Amino acid sequence: MSPPLTPLFIDGEWRPSSTGATFDVRNPNTDAVVSTASSASAEDCAAAVEAATRAFPAWERSPLPYRRDLLLKAADILASDEFRARVMDAVGEETSATAETVVYNHASPVNELRAFAGAVAQLKGEAYVSNLAGGQVFSQRRAMGVILSMAPWNAPIGLTLRATALPIVCGNTVVLKTSEVSPRTQIIVAEIFEKAGLPKGVLNFVSVGKEDSPARVAEMIAHPAVRKVNFTGSDTVGRLIAIEAAKHLKPCVFELGGKAPVIVLDDADLPRAARAITSSALLHAGQICMSTERVIVQRGAADTLVAHLSALFKQVKAGDPRADPSAMIGALFTERSADNVLGMIKDAVDGGAEVLVGDLAREGAVVQPHIVAGVKPGMRLWERESFGPVIALVVVDTVDEAVEAANASTYSLVAGLWTKDVHTAFDVAARIRAGCTDINGPTVHTEWMRGHGGLGGSTGYGRFTVEEWTDIRTMILHPTQEPQYLISSKLEIAA
Repeated sequence: MSPPLTPLFIDGEWRPSSTGATFDVRNPNTDAVVSTASSASAEDCAAAVEAATRAFPAWERSPLPYRRDLLLKAADILASDEFRARVMDAVGEETSATAETVVYNHASPVNELRAFAGAVAQLKGEAYVSNLAGGQVFSQRRAMGVILSMAPWNAPIGLTLRATALPIVCGNTVVLKTSEVSPRTQIIVAEIFEKAGLPKGVLNFVSVGKEDSPARVAEMIAHPAVRKVNFTGSDTVGRLIAIEAAKHLKPCVFELGGKAPVIVLDDADLPRAARAITSSALLHAGQICMSTERVIVQRGAADTLVAHLSALFKQVKAGDPRADPSAMIGALFTERSADNVLGMIKDAVDGGAEVLVGDLAREGAVVQPHIVAGVKPGMRLWERESFGPVIALVVVDTVDEAVEAANASTYSLVAGLWTKDVHTAFDVAARIRAGCTDINGPTVHTEWMRGHGGLGGSTGYGRFTVEEWTDIRTMILHPTQEPQYLISSKLEIAA
């Protein structure tokens, strides 16, 4: 039986690439081809942008309750048993996601859609008195136009919805380029919106083979109708997209890498902290931008925390969850990624770090959980996102040292802090340079209507909020009585 073909979705139609080009998608565990995807040509990408352009005027004028109800209907469709099964099957085959990821691959996206539907309440303006006597000022929050969105494979439903549904409910139209790793999963989002009755052209999906992606993305960014770009993925690719957007002075929202630090103070609830760290470090084999990657523990709590973490990490087995029910986490998305993770660990060991848990080996793309102690700034395992099931652990004496270590990074997405003292919690959290700091909770957590955002550097900038997908436009009603205009007040109009 041949693998399913993922088509393009342009102007409300499911279609193959205009050139007939396709690319294969492989399972990270078995390397078997699990789907074939259409690879969009330059003409296909231009057609997607043009369809979004044509759809924009009518969609921008659509009533807010209509947009709200459409998103709620889409959420209900996604929530059905049919789509739950389809999502989990597709994401399992394409990304080796385990059953534990159902929360953020299905349940959370359903609630995310419902929250986005409520965002229509934020689409309002204000009126105030002008600084001209008798004048009035009216400001409105208006849609921007065509948004080019690029969402990744590691949480393909939730991140695709975030990149599309929120701009759409704000009145924009969208072209979404899928990841080449998960097109079959991501195209489900187009299907639920089509079933919900979204007008044609408002949402368009294109998938592109890896070798052609740079050129197709550059062409879409350059299209005059594209008003803004969003990308979630690596900082390496994000920098390249930023360069392309800068050529045309187009604004961007980037959620790029993460290297989440977690500070554990002496008075922390250590068993609970260990459980939260283990969950956030190992969920989806550490392939989440919010994954806990650095653990900074105060010396008085270090021995106990390390013992708890070691016991928990040793109980987690990586493997093929479809073939081995005892496997709690799956493979990394490529063997190259697995080699990179192990290379980072080995570099740290060569620099004096110690492996407390782990075997420094891989089986295909499968890497077992690792804990590495004594990692220092300057080591790749400290400096760069690993995107694997590994934590770097360092012991400090003071709170100031803990904050300094947490901030010794170019990443700024999320962080964690564990302490029982609420005053200490807010004092220390305010000193951590992160877009969001989770106090006494896991770093893998998102508030839908605020979302995460980087503070520059390797994490990027901007947030997925209503403010990012709308412009403030102002209209000034000048007073009835004509003032003395400069220059022309000295002139006369012939009778």
